[in-house]
Amino acid sequence: MSKTLNSAALWNVYRLLDIQTRLQHATISLFTLFIEHRRKPTMYVEILAALFLYLFTSYVVIPITTYYRDPKGLHRYPNFYKLSGISDLPYIYEAHKSFRSRNLYEAHKNRPILRVGPNSLSYGNPRAIKDIYGHGTACVKDRFYSETGGTHAHLADVVDKGQHARKRKVLASAYALKNLEEWEYKVGDMTERLVKAFDERCTEPLLPGQLPKEEDLKVDYRMWTNLYTIAAIASIGLSEDLRFLDQGSDLVKSEIRDGNVKHVSFRECQSAAGRVTYNLVWAYDWYQTLARISKLASSTYRRLWKLNDDWNGVILNRGTTRLKRYLAGEKLDDFFAAMMEDKNGKPHNLEWGEILAEISIMMNAGSDTTAISLRNVMFFLLKNPQCMEKLRAEIDTVLDKDEVIAPYAKFKHFPYLRACLDESLRMLPPVIFALPRRTPPEGTTILGEYIPGDTSVSMSAYVVHHNESIFKDHSVYRPERWLGEAGKALQPYFIPFSTGARGCIGRNISYLEQTVLLASLVHRFEFALPQPEWNPHIPETTNLSPGPMPLKIWRRQSLSV
Repeated sequence: MSKTLNSAALWNVYRLLDIQTRLQHATISLFTLFIEHRRKPTMYVEILAALFLYLFTSYVVIPITTYYRDPKGLHRYPNFYKLSGISDLPYIYEAHKSFRSRNLYEAHKNRPILRVGPNSLSYGNPRAIKDIYGHGTACVKDRFYSETGGTHAHLADVVDKGQHARKRKVLASAYALKNLEEWEYKVGDMTERLVKAFDERCTEPLLPGQLPKEEDLKVDYRMWTNLYTIAAIASIGLSEDLRFLDQGSDLVKSEIRDGNVKHVSFRECQSAAGRVTYNLVWAYDWYQTLARISKLASSTYRRLWKLNDDWNGVILNRGTTRLKRYLAGEKLDDFFAAMMEDKNGKPHNLEWGEILAEISIMMNAGSDTTAISLRNVMFFLLKNPQCMEKLRAEIDTVLDKDEVIAPYAKFKHFPYLRACLDESLRMLPPVIFALPRRTPPEGTTILGEYIPGDTSVSMSAYVVHHNESIFKDHSVYRPERWLGEAGKALQPYFIPFSTGARGCIGRNISYLEQTVLLASLVHRFEFALPQPEWNPHIPETTNLSPGPMPLKIWRRQSLSV
């Protein structure tokens, strides 16, 4: 009885004095002093002792006390790690191990609900999709989004449902399929440029039974398709020609607010921005503290944070460049114009910070995830040549020999092409991590079980897509599973773009770009991996982002001139 009272008393003192906030500030101060005075032995020992005391109290005493009090009853769920119920640090550790979602999938095989943090639950049962993400869910986006966001929220990270509805109303018409099809010519232009670049890098046909020579692996398919998606979204969104495909380079201007400009790698900055936040954000209360410490303690993190700043500069330069054209009176049909005014010319009067935030998510999510999808589907087709042959036969029934660009209107309803894309998205969803949601203050019901309020709940698309009870032979790339009535029955469990009111608004443009490019390339070229058993390195950050994919390419002999 006395132990219970002591625990409750300690908890009340903690809440009253807000020890955690004080600890965060103290930790930063002590760590800074530790760095500055590390050459002074006496000061060094004193600061180190104080720092240890603060960290021990924050990361050991308070979490253990809370764990045994178990105010939300989460103790009944098995831990992802032994210490998951006490600290978020194991989840952060797992985030640094390259492919956390695959490990989460393995852990979920016999445990449908896992405790992945002191206040976080992960679900493996596909029936929970509706309760967590569906249109009628009471859950909202978790602190992950507000912690990693900037001064202004964009459509993907805004938490308030009313603000989300306002933003979606402004942008919905621009992302509607009808409008996107009117911009197909922009996608066609970028496809033509990529085809030209591939034509210039074609080699002699690969003879049967031979492996490509190293000097013939002239195309990094991952890089080129990423240049394609960046260039396409810049054209569609901002009417800007980045010329990435003409130059074979992603160098772009990054601008700081005093007007100074430098050239940086778009892809490197974009990747760093996702990686640095993904690695640290999972301890929400300590995220800002960990971010500051990482800048002091690690040269690797200092470099990543610098690249993150450069990414913000890339967005600022894109925005100011487009704004100047708008103020000069240019009438351009793009996403930027849709943000500035409605179809009747009435201004939306958005703050400049909000406009930049929307440009950031458009350039980020609108390029990388589609590029990853394009790389993945080509990889799976090359690993499964029978699927490539079937797809090519379908495409050849529509495209003539001299047709270079596949019109979207001809292919948007082609079942096998779409099945190949969807099967790739199932196998390796680009946004693979479990998108966190937070239960309402009054709590909610998930899978028929009450979950207390302000609890983080989530489900990984990778875990769902490899659930054997839904997707038989889940590790096999089989596009045929998506055909006919059987394919329709799988759709409720297919969540590469999430689902519900917070589902990805850009899915139509992603399918447009993937459909046009894949059909065009498969019709014109042959491809070969370095060797049949070749597999890429695929690290997980906010996206499951594969490394380079070197290919030998050559013109199809039936189409050669």
